Amino acid sequence: MQLKFYKPTNELLRKYLEGYYFIQKGKRSDPLHYRTFPNNYTIVTVMQNASLSQDNSKIMIKPSEKKGIYSNMVYRYNSPIEIFYEEPINELTIYFKPLGINFFIENTEIFFAQDYTKEIVFNPFADFKAEMHKILNLHDSKKQLEMLESYWLSKYIEKDISVMKNIIKDIEADGKIDETAKKYNISRQYLNKLFQKNMGKSPSEYRRIHRFRKSMAEKNEIKNLTELSHENLFYDQSHFIRDFRELTHKTPKSFFRNVDVDKEVVWLFI
Repeated sequence: MQLKFYKPTNELLRKYLEGYYFIQKGKRSDPLHYRTFPNNYTIVTVMQNASLSQDNSKIMIKPSEKKGIYSNMVYRYNSPIEIFYEEPINELTIYFKPLGINFFIENTEIFFAQDYTKEIVFNPFADFKAEMHKILNLHDSKKQLEMLESYWLSKYIEKDISVMKNIIKDIEADGKIDETAKKYNISRQYLNKLFQKNMGKSPSEYRRIHRFRKSMAEKNEIKNLTELSHENLFYDQSHFIRDFRELTHKTPKSFFRNVDVDKEVVWLFI
C-alpha cells in the first residue's frame, strides 16, 4: 500500500503537528491488515461512512450503511495495535506531536481521562464533522491540505506551557523522575499528575517510548545494535531487548529485519 505522509506547510502548525495522511476508497476492495507500534503522538482518525470497534490491542474498521463522519482518538498504547480494514474507506489521520493537541483543544484531560484500551470518540467542536466531511469529499489533494490546515489554524489557542516542555526535555534526556520533580519544586506525584493531564501517560512510560522511537530513527545511522542501545540510554543490551519485546512483541533484530523504519508511518503489514 502506497501512503503519502504530508508535513504541515504552515510554520505555526509545524510546531504542534507531525503530519497527516489520507486513505482513499478506490476501485479495489482488498482487506488491509497491519500492526502499528507505540509512539508519543496523539492520533486523530477521521473516517467517512465507516464504523470502528476497538478492544485492547485490536481495531476493526468496516464500511457502514450509516452515512456520515466518525472520528476517534488514540493517545496511549504500550504494545502493538493490530488494525484490520474490511476494505479501504475514505480516511484522514492526523498526528499531533507530544503536547501538540493542547494548543487546539481547551480541556484535553477530558479525553486523556478515558479508557485508552477502548474506542474514544473524538468530536471536539460543533463544526468538526461538517468540516471534515467537506475535506474528505474534495478530490484535489492540494485543496484538501489547504482546507485542513486552515481549519486547525482557526482552532489554535495561545498557551504558555513552557514548564511542561522543559520537564519533557529532562525526561527525554533520561533525568531521574525524583530529581526532575525536585528541580521544578514539585512532588513526584504532582509530576505524574501533570503528565497525565497533558499527555495521558506517566513520565516513565513517555520516556520508554521516546527511547524506543529514537532508536528506530537512528537505526540506519548506527548499524550495531549494542551501540544503538547505548546511544539511546538503555541501561544495557538486555534492557534494550526487553523493551523492544514489550513494545513490539519482537526482538530488536527481528523487528528491524521486518519493518521499514525509514517511513514516517511505521507499519508491519500482515
